[in-house]
Amino acid sequence: MSNTNKWNADKYKKHADFVSKLALPVIELLDPKENEKILDLGCGDGTLAVEIEKCNAQVVAVDLSESMVAKAQEKGIQAFVMSATELPFKNEFDAVFSNAVLHWIKDADTAIKKIYRSLKPKGRFIAEFGGYGNIKSLTDAMQQVFNEHKEFGVFHNPWFFPKDTEYKQLLEDNGFSVEYIELIPRPTKIDDISNWLDIFANGIISHLTQEQQSLFKQEVREILKPKIYSDKDGWVADYVRLRLKAYKTV
Repeated sequence: MSNTNKWNADKYKKHADFVSKLALPVIELLDPKENEKILDLGCGDGTLAVEIEKCNAQVVAVDLSESMVAKAQEKGIQAFVMSATELPFKNEFDAVFSNAVLHWIKDADTAIKKIYRSLKPKGRFIAEFGGYGNIKSLTDAMQQVFNEHKEFGVFHNPWFFPKDTEYKQLLEDNGFSVEYIELIPRPTKIDDISNWLDIFANGIISHLTQEQQSLFKQEVREILKPKIYSDKDGWVADYVRLRLKAYKTV
């Protein structure tokens, strides 16, 4: 069974541009300097890479989605299709920057090893991604719908939402010195839960028929509406972000 999410850059830009807009504090934490060489890991459509390059840093961007990489290249970004667990770089970057990506990588240990290897000695790693408790209402609702429809098969959660203590230990075990790491509750407005599911959860239901996919989205919506929707605020997802700054120790 495939559980790989498929990304449509245009749909992402239309319904999920909040991902980039809310990442500006992470760029501030990165604090890019002129002539630094920075790896944007999981660059998406290149929006944040463009912001980093405004500081006259040199950005190399990678993403697993061909659609996203094409959009980044259209913005003039040097971008490549590449997985975080297969980075080929060694002692090459002053910093590795990653926003809203690492919760998609369940093999966190390998990803951290590759990031460490990519950095120059004393290089820094700045990231923000989904942390412990992130979108719990949504994952609980998806699990409930699968439980109520045995014909859907088993619900495979594609995300890794670690505790700050857990991820800090992983970083330290792989040679990083952690300067800062924090879980940040950040309720996030989304335009509609159906659009969110189309963009971020399509891999979960890719094995279902079109009719079953529609039923899944309808029932998830019904479960969530009393919990995360109001006439005043619309849909507000229960996001929790894990933000960090760490250094390669040698």
